[in-house]
Amino acid sequence: QVQLVESGGGSVQTGGSLRLSCVASGYTYSRYCMGWFRQAPGKEREGVAAIVIGGGSIYYADSVKGRFTISQGSAKNTMYLQMNSLKPEDTAMYYCAARRLCAGYWLYPRNFDYWGQGTQVTVSS
Repeated sequence: QVQLVESGGGSVQTGGSLRLSCVASGYTYSRYCMGWFRQAPGKEREGVAAIVIGGGSIYYADSVKGRFTISQGSAKNTMYLQMNSLKPEDTAMYYCAARRLCAGYWLYPRNFDYWGQGTQVTVSS
């Protein structure tokens, strides 16, 4: 049973920074795909960034390029999202997700099989 647990959300002012963490358990592959998604009230869930765990390839949504950095921890079951220069429009529930391979459209939510419970990020102006 694969489980994903996010942490690190919170409230910051515009221009501030946060780092989200996601720890995966139960995934036995040495190479797999993990991603960060977000969902604001009344909006569809959207992809933020994805990374090949054990491989290093990365993909970002245009809206976060240059501001957010996705990375893998020293423990292969850990993923981070460093968020800098935060804007009010970044306010959302942030989820981490996992799937076997990063293939096709990397940031399409329906391509991911496992999801965490989410961590709230609120950016005030």
